[in-house]
Amino acid sequence: MEIKVNFLDKLRLEAKFDDFTVVADQPIRYKGDGSAPGPFDYFLASSALCAAYFVKLYCETRNISTEHIRLSQNNIVDPENRYQQIFKIQVELPADISAKDRQGILRSIERCTVKKVVQTGPEFVIEEVENIEADAQSLLILNPASDANTYIVGKDLPLEQTIANMSSLLADLGIKIEIASWRNIVPNVWSLHIRDAHSPMCFTNGKGSSKESALASALGEYIERINCNHFYAGQFWGDDIANAEFVHSPDERWFKPGPNDALPTEILDNYCLAIFNPDDELRGSHLYDTNSGNTERGICSLPFVRQSDGETVYFPSNLIENLFVSNGMSAGNTVAEAQVQCLSEIFERAVKREILEGEITLPDVPQAVLEKYPSILAGIAALEEQGFPVLVKDASLGGVYPVMCVTLMNPRTGGVFASFGAHPNIEVAIERSLTELLQGRSFEGLNDLPRPTFVSQALTEPNNFIEHFIDSSGIVSWRFFSAQSKFTFVEWDFSRQGDNANTEEAAVLFGILANIGKEAYMAVYEDLGAKACRILVPGYSEIYPIEDLVWDNTNKALLFRADILNLHRLDNTTLAALLERLEDNELGDYSDVSDLIGIKFEENTAWGQLTILELKLLIHLALRQFDDAHDLVGAFLQYNDNTAERGLFYQALNVVLEIELNDELELADYELNFRRMFGDARIDAVLGSVHGDIRFFGLAPTSMKLEGLDRHHRLLDSYKKLHSARAKACRAVD
Repeated sequence: MEIKVNFLDKLRLEAKFDDFTVVADQPIRYKGDGSAPGPFDYFLASSALCAAYFVKLYCETRNISTEHIRLSQNNIVDPENRYQQIFKIQVELPADISAKDRQGILRSIERCTVKKVVQTGPEFVIEEVENIEADAQSLLILNPASDANTYIVGKDLPLEQTIANMSSLLADLGIKIEIASWRNIVPNVWSLHIRDAHSPMCFTNGKGSSKESALASALGEYIERINCNHFYAGQFWGDDIANAEFVHSPDERWFKPGPNDALPTEILDNYCLAIFNPDDELRGSHLYDTNSGNTERGICSLPFVRQSDGETVYFPSNLIENLFVSNGMSAGNTVAEAQVQCLSEIFERAVKREILEGEITLPDVPQAVLEKYPSILAGIAALEEQGFPVLVKDASLGGVYPVMCVTLMNPRTGGVFASFGAHPNIEVAIERSLTELLQGRSFEGLNDLPRPTFVSQALTEPNNFIEHFIDSSGIVSWRFFSAQSKFTFVEWDFSRQGDNANTEEAAVLFGILANIGKEAYMAVYEDLGAKACRILVPGYSEIYPIEDLVWDNTNKALLFRADILNLHRLDNTTLAALLERLEDNELGDYSDVSDLIGIKFEENTAWGQLTILELKLLIHLALRQFDDAHDLVGAFLQYNDNTAERGLFYQALNVVLEIELNDELELADYELNFRRMFGDARIDAVLGSVHGDIRFFGLAPTSMKLEGLDRHHRLLDSYKKLHSARAKACRAVD
C-alpha cells in the first residue's frame, strides 16, 4: 500500500492512503501540540486493533457475541533497550464461552497480521528518488533466480519474461502498481490483489499454482482491462475527454440516430439486431455514450471484426458496457494466446450458466484421472483436512466444451461454492477451477457461502448469475449433487502442441462456437504496447439481460448527472423537476447516487454514502415538503446503513419534523433537551435545514467541473494516461 505523507504546520503530519487521511502530532513534552496521536501510538494501536479483528472474525463465524469480550494491550519496555519491547495482549472472556472456543479465540490472535510482520522483521529500504510518481514498478519484485525460465501451459513466453514485459509496459504508461495482498492457504494455490497506487479503484486479482503464475495472471488482467477501458466503465470522464478528438479509441466512429430516434443503419448487423432488438423497442437514444455524455456527437461505436467473413461491424460502446462487462477480454504475449483466454472465459461462463440454471447434474472426475495431477490433489487434500468436502466434476457436457468444475461444501454453515474453469487442456481447466475457488479467500471467507436450494426460480434470477459472474458466490441447486448425471465423464482434450499451439487452439474454440450456431466478433488492441483482444458472442456471452438496454441502461445517468452535481445551485422549480424524474424512473431507493451518475465520491463522505432515498429526502426538505421528508426520514432510519453520525442527524431531524407537523407542539418547549441529547452543532444543522438556511446538509457543493472530487480525479488521471498513449500511438501511425 502506498502511503503519501504531507508536512503540515509545526510537528503535525498527514498520511494519505486509499480514501483515508490520518493526522499525527507529538505530545507537548516533545514540542508538539498533542492534537493527535503520535506515529508510534498509531503503530501500537494497530497491533491491538488487528488482534481484536481476528477475535471478532472468529466469534462472528461461530455466532458468539462479542458484547462482553474485552481486549487490551500493554507494551512493556526494556529499561536498558527501549527498542526491546514485549506486547502483552490480554482477553477477558465471559464465563459461558466453552473451553474449546476460549482456546480458539486465543489462537485467532496468533494470526494477527501486524504481529506476524513484526515477528518476522520487516526490511526497510530508504532511498532518494527524483519523482515518487515515476517509481512505477518497485513493488512487483519477486526475486526469481537469475536463470529462471518457467514455462506453463498456455503461455508463449516464460513467466519471468511475461512478468517483466508487462511490468515494463505499465511503468512506461506511468502506472504505479502495488501488490495489496497475497493468499496461499493451501498448497499450489496462490492469489493476489494488485492495484494502481494512485487510483486504487483500478485493481485486479490474479490466481495460479505458483507466485509467478498468479502475478502474471493479475498483470495480464490489469492490462486487458486498461486496453478495454473496463476500469472506467459507467463513470463520467469529464468535459475534456468528452470533447476530445476521440473518447474511447482512435478508431471509434460516431453515428447520429435516424428519424424518430431510429437506430443508425451503420451500427451492428442483421445477426446482432435480431438479438439486441427483437421487438423493435431499442432506440438510438438508448445507446448514447455514458462516459462522455456527449449526445450531440451521436452514438460512439467501436469496430469489431466478424469472424465468419472478416467484415467490420460497429458496436455501440454503450451496448458493450451494459451487457458484456468484462467477459471475453484478455491480454497475452501474442494475440493467439489472448484469444484462447478470451474464448475459454466465454465458454466457462456460458456453460456455467447453462448448468446452474438448468440444474444439470455433472459426472464426477474419476480418482484415477485426478491422480495424474498430484499438485491439484495436494490442494484438494488440504481443503478436506480443514473440513471442506470437495467435488471435482466434468462440466464439458459430454466432451463438447473445455470446462471443468470444482465444488466446495462447508458443513459448518451448509454453504456451497461451485467454481468453474475452462481451457483447452483439462489439467489447466481443473487448476483454474481450484484457484478461482480460493482467489482472495481465507478459510473464514468460506463461511459466507450461500446454501443450495430446490427452488428453481432462485437459480434463474438474473442477479444469481451476476453473483456467479462477480465472484462465483451465487446459489446452486441441490440437484447439482445428485448421483444420477445425464452425462458420462469424458476425459476430453482440446489442446494442441508445438510452436503454433495457441493459434490452433483458438481455431478449435472458434469452431465450437460455429458448431452451436454462434457468430463471434473480435477487436485487437495494441496501441498501449500490449497484445490484447476482446471477443463478443451476441446471444451467448452477455452477463446482463439484453432488455437492460431499454429498461436499465447505464446512460440513465445522463438524465440526472448535471442536476445532481449542481444540486446546490438549483432553484425550486428545477429541484421539483429533478425529484419528479427520480420518481418516474423507478430507481431503487437504496441504490447509490454514485453508481447512478458515474462519479467516484470519497466513500467515507456524505456524497459517498448517498442513496436515492436520502437524495429525495433532502430535496423534499429543501422544498419545505415536510410531510414527504418525514416519511422518508422514517424509511431511512428503519433501513439505514449509513454512518452513525448521519443516523443521529436524521434522528434529530425526525423529532423536529414531528413537532413541525403537529400544531399542538412547540419546538421551544423541547429545544433545550434536544440540544442536550443531540448536541448544539447537530441541532443547529437540523434547524437550519428545516428553516431553509442550510440546504443539503453534509453534501459539499460541486459541479460538472468535478471540483473537490479527488477520488474521481485520481480515476480520471489514470484514464488520461491511457488516452494520451493512444493519441501518441495514433500520431505515430499517421
